Amino acid sequence: MSEVGFAIIRTTFADELTERIADFLRGIGIRVTPADLGDGTFLPGIRVHDGGLLVDASRLRYPGDLLHEAGHLAVLPRSARRAFGDPTASTADMREIETQAIAWSYASALEVGVDPALVFHAGGYRGRSAGLLMNFALGVYLGVDGLQAAGMAVRPRDAERLGVPPYPHMVKWVRD
Repeated sequence: MSEVGFAIIRTTFADELTERIADFLRGIGIRVTPADLGDGTFLPGIRVHDGGLLVDASRLRYPGDLLHEAGHLAVLPRSARRAFGDPTASTADMREIETQAIAWSYASALEVGVDPALVFHAGGYRGRSAGLLMNFALGVYLGVDGLQAAGMAVRPRDAERLGVPPYPHMVKWVRD
């Protein structure tokens, strides 16, 4: 099967880490499909497409990027996922989605059992990866307010009062 710009490949991933991440994402309802993508992707080897992720394992440089890109999809309302990447979205909306995706990515790395440094690697986040990792290590959780507003997680300061484990525990992985 092929579509404009890429060919779907019906296989799993040979790399154990990529497959483990893909299994987690599929388990929470985010489609991950191996594909031959060519060079025209924002991140090497990944394309957000039709509410899911297409992944070219031969071009994927950082498997942790799958968690971050999936985070964008997970924090969006279900009705908005298929159109993610619409150039008409406001900058403020995109900034909020980005901070929530960062928080989601950190929690998902812990859930999958990978070092968050695999998501927040030196090749990403415009040179701010080390700072993000330090913030998370210190309990400064950028984006968790948005996750709480979406019913996906609870800020540590509210957890006891609400009777819910605090972030980075996720109440739900995908927004309704």
